[in-house]
Amino acid sequence: MKGASRMTSERDSETTLDEDSQPNDEVMPYSDDETEDELDPRQAGAEPGHSQSHGHAEESREPGKKDCSWQVKANDRRFYDQPAFKRTIFLCFKKSKYAGNAIKTYKYNPITFLPLNLFEQFKRAANFYFLVLLILQSIPQISTLAWYTTLVPLLFVLGITAVKDLVDDIARHRMDNEVNNRTCDVIKDGRFKTTKWKDIKVGDVIRLKKNTFVPADILLLSSSEPNSLCYVETAELDGETNLKFKMALEVTHRHLQEESELANFDGLIECEEPNNRLDKFTGTLSWRNSSYSLDADKVLLRGCKIRNTDFCHGMVVFAGADTKIMKNSGKTRFKRTKIDSLMNYMVYTIIVVLILLSAGLAIGHTYWEQQVGNCSWYLYDAEDFSPPYRGFLNFWGYIIVLNTMVPISLYVSVEVIRFGQSYFINWDLQMYYPDKDTAAKARTTTLNEQLGQIQYIFSDKTGTLTQNIMTFKKCCINGQRYGDSRDRAGQLQSHPEQVDFSWNVYADGKFLFYDHYLIEQIKSGKEPEIHKFFFLLAICHTVMADTSDGQLNYQAASPDEGALVTAARNLGYVFLSRTQNTITLSEMGTQRTHEVLAILDFNSDRKRMSVIVREAGGNIRLYCKGADTVIFERLHPTNPKREATEEALDVFANETLRTLCLCYRDISQEEFDVWNKKFVEASLATSNRDEALDKVYEEIEKNLILLGATAIEDKLQDGVPETISRLSKADIKIWVLTGDKKETAENIGFSCELLTEDTAICYGEDTSALLQTRLENQRNRAGSSPHSSLRMNEPFFQGSKDRALIITGSWLNEILLEKKKKKKKLKLKFPRTAEEEEKQAEKRRRAEAHKEQQQKNFVDLACECRAVICCRVTPKQKAMVVELVQKYKKAVTLAIGDGANDVNMIKTAHIGVGISGQEGMQAVMSSDYSFGQFRFLQRLLLVHGRWSYIRMCKFLRYFFYKNFAFTLVHIWYSFFNGFSAQTAYEDWFITLYNVLYSSLPVLLVGLLDQDVSDKLSLRFPRLYILGQRDLLFNYKKFFLSLLHGAVTSLIIFFIPYGAYLKSMGQDGEAPADYQSFAVTAASSLIFVVNFQIGLDTSYWTFVNAFSVFGSIAIYFGITFDLHSAGIHVLFPSGFQFTGTAPNALRQPYLWLTMILSIAICLLPVVAQRFLAMTIWPSESDKIQRNRRKYLLEEQQWRRRHSAFRRGVSARRSAYAFSHQRGYADLIASGRSIRKRRAPLDAVLGTGMTGTGAGDTRETS
Repeated sequence: MKGASRMTSERDSETTLDEDSQPNDEVMPYSDDETEDELDPRQAGAEPGHSQSHGHAEESREPGKKDCSWQVKANDRRFYDQPAFKRTIFLCFKKSKYAGNAIKTYKYNPITFLPLNLFEQFKRAANFYFLVLLILQSIPQISTLAWYTTLVPLLFVLGITAVKDLVDDIARHRMDNEVNNRTCDVIKDGRFKTTKWKDIKVGDVIRLKKNTFVPADILLLSSSEPNSLCYVETAELDGETNLKFKMALEVTHRHLQEESELANFDGLIECEEPNNRLDKFTGTLSWRNSSYSLDADKVLLRGCKIRNTDFCHGMVVFAGADTKIMKNSGKTRFKRTKIDSLMNYMVYTIIVVLILLSAGLAIGHTYWEQQVGNCSWYLYDAEDFSPPYRGFLNFWGYIIVLNTMVPISLYVSVEVIRFGQSYFINWDLQMYYPDKDTAAKARTTTLNEQLGQIQYIFSDKTGTLTQNIMTFKKCCINGQRYGDSRDRAGQLQSHPEQVDFSWNVYADGKFLFYDHYLIEQIKSGKEPEIHKFFFLLAICHTVMADTSDGQLNYQAASPDEGALVTAARNLGYVFLSRTQNTITLSEMGTQRTHEVLAILDFNSDRKRMSVIVREAGGNIRLYCKGADTVIFERLHPTNPKREATEEALDVFANETLRTLCLCYRDISQEEFDVWNKKFVEASLATSNRDEALDKVYEEIEKNLILLGATAIEDKLQDGVPETISRLSKADIKIWVLTGDKKETAENIGFSCELLTEDTAICYGEDTSALLQTRLENQRNRAGSSPHSSLRMNEPFFQGSKDRALIITGSWLNEILLEKKKKKKKLKLKFPRTAEEEEKQAEKRRRAEAHKEQQQKNFVDLACECRAVICCRVTPKQKAMVVELVQKYKKAVTLAIGDGANDVNMIKTAHIGVGISGQEGMQAVMSSDYSFGQFRFLQRLLLVHGRWSYIRMCKFLRYFFYKNFAFTLVHIWYSFFNGFSAQTAYEDWFITLYNVLYSSLPVLLVGLLDQDVSDKLSLRFPRLYILGQRDLLFNYKKFFLSLLHGAVTSLIIFFIPYGAYLKSMGQDGEAPADYQSFAVTAASSLIFVVNFQIGLDTSYWTFVNAFSVFGSIAIYFGITFDLHSAGIHVLFPSGFQFTGTAPNALRQPYLWLTMILSIAICLLPVVAQRFLAMTIWPSESDKIQRNRRKYLLEEQQWRRRHSAFRRGVSARRSAYAFSHQRGYADLIASGRSIRKRRAPLDAVLGTGMTGTGAGDTRETS
């Protein structure tokens, strides 16, 4: 029995695809921290056998015992000083578990800046390496170089990096201070006092005013609205701009309105610990010996904005880092580019090469000492060291001499280049958005070249691809289509002329419409269907109306619904106000009040809403609007205009408009009375109320008569299709991750041309089936051959057809095996044997391997599709999808979004881009780059990204080359100086080579170079592919640079060596002394490396030319100064090359030697470049060759037009409702209706109107 129960519990604890119900495409998957037994039963797929009442009892019992360990006492700050609320942070130091409300994003303060910054900088391998070198150089026995040769460059590098870090951190301090120093009113000493946000504590009672942000997560206590309603905008949290309402407990609404009552409030809240669940809150308020249940509808979250509410009072539950928005922001990750990682590996490679070379040369010195040194009395240095010991000392000597192989100035040069490139992005006027006065902003300076290597873009939809503005475009009434540009007689116009709405006093002045024929039809009043159509739009909704400054304003539960009511208003059917059971309209100037008997509210399962109205003549009529799929199922069998309406729907869908069907039916008094009894019973049900209501609604919504359809445009941002088209041509795959419904996401996919007429769409169920088949095949293959790889390389789809994947969050959890495990109910635990433990561990390993394989298969399948759209996904799922692509495809990813729900995804991707738009600044604050419109992404990647990548690669290849050419000369010289670690150049030349003599030209190439212009970069997106494939900088290019540097160093050393071997100067003196040789080699090197960067420069400016010739001039100027007698007199030990340069450089023989060295170094490079451009030209070479022709053409990018297609019901989007229910329950209860009401005829005057919208039923 024990074994059986254990097996059963094990089976229960795992959920598989077969056991659970099919995922619901409409439902947003549960929040990130939940387990299944915490979920709503329908959402988690609970077993039908469980009794609902039992579930409720358990839920009410659970919070007090287990989950509600967070206690908050009102107006009592000493309450939190109890030892129970402290946690140990270090040894015996304890800290309160309740966070303060101050937000901290900065890294340093004045005390910690220097030690912390130096610690971070010395974590870099190269910086630490040079610190060790500096210590070695202070040991006289091994140092052959002066200490300043390392100290000067090291201080230069550390200083520049520290200044940059300081500037960044000061900006963070300013942002933090701006937020932390905002103010609100807090009760202190019995009175409301203005307090900074950073001084707010858990338990404080605060007052917030209209249009202010909520500073912490607070429990709503009361407000200026009826029943203490509070309207909030949650754009910062979920990206939705429509208003939502919160409502206080009735007891706090009644007793906590006055300042004195609030000051005496001493309630205790017991609730869940801080978490990231935006949609869930569980707790109880204990006050005056009673307990009251709390849920998410009574809590205002940090980041919300108070709207349409003059003031409200609340009690702080979570503050600062404990708030839900901060818990949702995800972990800040340290982002590094691919080139950064590669560069580090190359530095490690160089260090290994350096150690091997030094070891080889040290062995050479040991051998030379034994063979030559010991036998030569004139080399005796008064030290009796053995040859091996001398070899050991020389090993360290060579480590110091060859240290310039590891380029210390590399890192600082890279920082300077990135810093400059960031400013070019900030200064780009073509990425400036004048409507919002928003310029592009590079918020980080470390990722620019990665912008040129993006393979996958993950984009939010609402506010990122779209403007989140809905506009009424077209309609079909009684089979007749309206909305095209026509004159009064119904003839199509070639030049659209806007309709003049001056005849309508209620017109809002913003509505654009071009069909004069429809206006004539409305005014004539001959078509009763047209009257019914717009009457339905004006009456069948849950919009709330109010007035401000004499203007009639609407507050809708969704932008779509607002667009429909606004369209009816402009076309003469104006919704003015409502009470609990009436609604007042102005119908073509005539004001009428209609009795509303019931509102049958929308939800995502019903996909429709209805309103039952008693009209002026006493007849009862039901008006209904909803998705075509659900409306057509409920139509009366005889609907003559059905076919014409279906055809119109196809036309609208083909234009990617969002459609809704409108219909009505007349109801007799008897039928209504019978139905109303059932309706009232269902409304009063204590359990399964929603299901009961839906069942009753079904009974009355039948035999409907079709009126027509509406078509709304979810306006795309300017240039979105063109941007997506260009990025696709650059071989960048675009995935859309959105919280919206499937139909909406699909429609936008067609609008922005991610999906086309020829695209084969694969949905969640198809994907699941394909993956199940693949997994079984892999298991069979693994079973038949244990050594065979689990990987199967065959593609999932056969043929080259264009495919797209559309998958919902529920299916995503199902497919990726991310469903939460049910908690085991069994409390008793029996000790397990070692064998059982081993079995459990093996089982877990198998499950993990199975999950990993499934996830990998999903990524492989998704990547075979040209476009992927994930809808109804949570913020955490967005981040998970990005992470999976990074993990299994090793691809460079970019995430772009504009709301707080995109923050996690933005932080997870290699590069995060924030759009500063409708939805607040959360995404921008967490992003690496920000701008005002999606279309600027093409310029950011195809121009700035590509240029940054090319510049950085060119810079790095050249930098390694010039350092090898400089350093390897010491090695060739070693063969002629007994491997004694003597330098081939003067110390000061070694010190200044990377800092002054060769740094400026390469820096300018890294900042200014461009292979083709910005216009051509955008015109030929295929140029971008170089970066995706890492073709310009990799290990092959690195070793080629090393080889090129080695060859150059051989020429630089051996040509002067050969020239000097048996030569005589003009003055009869041999120029073959060490110092003259050092000057000759150094001068040749400076000419070669500066001319080489000239050959590598594609885009010449005056600054580039000046830097090349200026560097050479600086070299000669400083060299002549350092070799002068004057400086030698002042510092005899530091400047020993007295007179060398003036003496040597006046010899023509020496100049001829230098010319020969330069020619042999550069002529093969010129020849190779010429041949490559002639025989094997690259894409950019071809474009450069024809650039004049392209500039003359300057053709504008043309958007491809989609062909007309009929019968595509899958593309109709019925999304004219919010994600959740509307305001119907609120209106039905009368809670939103003010006690004193202005007369209806004063709705546009100063009187205040009702803000309701109605699900009212007969109350007589």
